[in-house]
Amino acid sequence: MHIRSWIWAALFAALTAVGGMIKIPVPYVPFTLQIAAVYLAACLLGPKIGALSQLLYVLVGLAGVPVFAEGGGLGYIWKPTFGYLLGFIAGAYTSGWLIERFRWTKGGQLFAANLAALVVVYLCGGLWLYGAMKWIVEKPLTIGQTIWFGVLLPIPGDLILCAACSLVAARVWPRVRPVMTTERLGG
Repeated sequence: MHIRSWIWAALFAALTAVGGMIKIPVPYVPFTLQIAAVYLAACLLGPKIGALSQLLYVLVGLAGVPVFAEGGGLGYIWKPTFGYLLGFIAGAYTSGWLIERFRWTKGGQLFAANLAALVVVYLCGGLWLYGAMKWIVEKPLTIGQTIWFGVLLPIPGDLILCAACSLVAARVWPRVRPVMTTERLGG
């Protein structure tokens, strides 16, 4: 992989970290702007480098740098929200793969790809939230409560970010295509 690919991945990892610092406290799962960086990484970097950006973000946080919404460190894997971070990696790959596979470039198409990423993030995050609350925190949530706190409460904001990032990516992509195409090809 070319060094510029690593630089792009690091830049989007940093954007994810900044998004984690902008948060609205909500019970169990704070609403942050991190997902916006996931959407944009997938749209602009493609599946591999987009997912790499999120993997770098998670690894930096687990190494102890306080880049997560509630700090950092290896112990973060025991937090009820850690599954969302794993979902960022899988979600960026999913969205990027759909965009690349079907050559999607229009706002509505990018919205569909980013919506798929959001489903993946919520699936990973919701499952982890349910398990962590039951077996780690020992304050179990019902499946209904998990869906309420882990999906339904944050989804309006995440859908607005999904739409906004899809439109931004559709507008930005033609301008950055020469640079990003080189990155996607590893050249």
